[in-house]
Amino acid sequence: MKSEDVLMEAMPYIQKFHGKTIVIKLGGHAMVDHTILDTAIQDVVLLRYVGINVVLVHGGGPEITEKMEAMGKKPKFVAGLRITDTETMEIAQMVLVGKINDNIVSDIAKFGALGVGLSGNDGNLLIARKAGTKTVMVDETSHEVDLGLVGDIDEVNPRILEVLLENHYIPVVAPVAIDRKGHSLNVNADTAAGEIAVALHADKLINLSDIDGVMNANRTRTYQRLTIEEAESLVTDGTIVGGMIPKLESCLYALNHGVRSAHIINGNREHNLLLELFTDNGVGTMIHLP
Repeated sequence: MKSEDVLMEAMPYIQKFHGKTIVIKLGGHAMVDHTILDTAIQDVVLLRYVGINVVLVHGGGPEITEKMEAMGKKPKFVAGLRITDTETMEIAQMVLVGKINDNIVSDIAKFGALGVGLSGNDGNLLIARKAGTKTVMVDETSHEVDLGLVGDIDEVNPRILEVLLENHYIPVVAPVAIDRKGHSLNVNADTAAGEIAVALHADKLINLSDIDGVMNANRTRTYQRLTIEEAESLVTDGTIVGGMIPKLESCLYALNHGVRSAHIINGNREHNLLLELFTDNGVGTMIHLP
């Protein structure tokens, strides 16, 4: 396709999304590969320049593990779930808020826009409660596991985000919440992004990860479009497993609470974010209302 054709195809989408709010969850290799992160942030800055309000929510699990090991602390997982004790929570805050969040804000500035780093503690943005025990299978035996300082989000207070967006900043949110006694809790970044999208009445929720989108059971096909019902059936029948479950559940939660569409795309490929938003076919999976 000629470059002028690409621009003409993008025009109606730019017009459609102008003034709308999009929540983007950054994850996968973008959190550890600065080249990938740079490209993603360039796309985000372009969205801001064409009049789209963008909120970024990021993860950082691999970097937390790396920092813990560098500090001589062995990460503890049960059935793939991280146990977060007090020292682990301090390291998580150091990595998520002090390093990753700051790096993203610096990247935004490098490409000519204004970013503001936040955690869920700021302005009581994310209020959570300590999660209950989780039932997990270990060696085919069921166990009740206390994950420690891990939270379930109770409430989102979006005013601080609204003020920043009204003044043309790009908020960057680390997935750390506060409980009603003032204690910090680690929360799932996918879940936080979905909750924030709902609170802001966002038009879209976009999950940038290491996969091309939602795939069939044989992993031979990526679905381009799914309705809520079709996506829910993929969870029910066991097609969706592992780390894809919280991503898809976040999308479904957002769609069932007012967000118009949700997308899961591969953030490792250059400018996939723009191609998903501004082309007819897109590049990932879009889950939409009927």
